[in-house]
Order: sequence, then structure tokens, then C-alpha cells
Amino acid sequence: MKEMKLDRKTRYTRKVLGDSLVELMKDRPVTKITIKEICGNADINRTTFYAHYRDQYDLLQQIEEETLAYIEDILDKYESRHSKREIAEMTEEIFSYIANNSNSIQTLLSENGDIGFQKKLFRRFLRKDQIMKYFSDKSAKEGIKEYWYVYVINGVVGLVQHWLKDGMSIPVPELARMVVKLNQHVVL
Repeated sequence: MKEMKLDRKTRYTRKVLGDSLVELMKDRPVTKITIKEICGNADINRTTFYAHYRDQYDLLQQIEEETLAYIEDILDKYESRHSKREIAEMTEEIFSYIANNSNSIQTLLSENGDIGFQKKLFRRFLRKDQIMKYFSDKSAKEGIKEYWYVYVINGVVGLVQHWLKDGMSIPVPELARMVVKLNQHVVL
């Protein structure tokens, strides 16, 4: 794929194609979606699609990578911050991003989403020690921190999935405070 300048038209085309794929993935997995369907739903011709992506999997991967990159940027911003307030701010910022992109993220985390995305998301969080530093410092048993860490991250991902399915009925700041508070009580 040749490198293109990301002008307004290019950004629009990519957004429309991404939105089209996400919309189609609400009903079925990417393996059951054709490029013809994506293009028809987006009102974009196939030639234009192929100017930007190799196939529907490439398009999905780009959507996933943009999501992961944005979340990782937030994590990096808080890398050396570990206070309860800073962890709550970081959590709220991540949840705000999720809320602002709820349509695509809910689909990415759904049963029609790529399980590989969920694993990548999980691995990104596991590499970011600052997320759990505040909580894990309270744990006396060094050998079980990794298990606790996995439990907490899976719990948060499940909570986000439920929150999105529930129409985000809890405001972002309240959800962030709840996650921080719940994780304080999980200390082993």
C-alpha cells in the first residue's frame, strides 16, 4: 500500500469505511463480511477501498491499532504517576475515550469482534506496570501479583463490555471512581 498524505478526503474515506465495517460487524464477524458489502454500506467504490486497504482484515486491523495506540498514549502519559488521584484520572481519561468511541469499541469487544484485539488490549495493559503499581504495592505476596493483575484487567474489560451494552448508564467519572475503589478492595 503506497503511503498517502492524510488530507481531509483521505481521513473522511477511511472513517466512512471503518464506520461501515463496524456497523456490519454488529450483526456478524469480519470473516462473514465482504468488501462489496463494506463499500456498498459506505457508498464508496471498491477501487477507493483498495487504495487504502488490502482487504477487510487490514481495515479491521487499522481500526484496532488506532484504538490501541490512543489508549497506549494515555497509559504513557501516566507512566510515572501512581497516586490514587492520578490512577483515577488515567482511568477516567481511558473511559472517556471509550465513551466517545463507544460504537466501534463495543463492536471490537463483542462476540463479533476479533478475539485477537482483546488479547492485544490485554497485553498492552499488562506491559504497563503503572496501572497496577498503586494497587499491587498494597499486596504483601509477591508471587501472586501476576494472578491478581490478570484478574483485575479481565474484570475491568468485562465491566467495560457490560457498561457499553447497558448504554453507558453510569457517567464516566463515576465509573472510573468505582473501578479504582473496587480494585482497592481486591488486594490480597
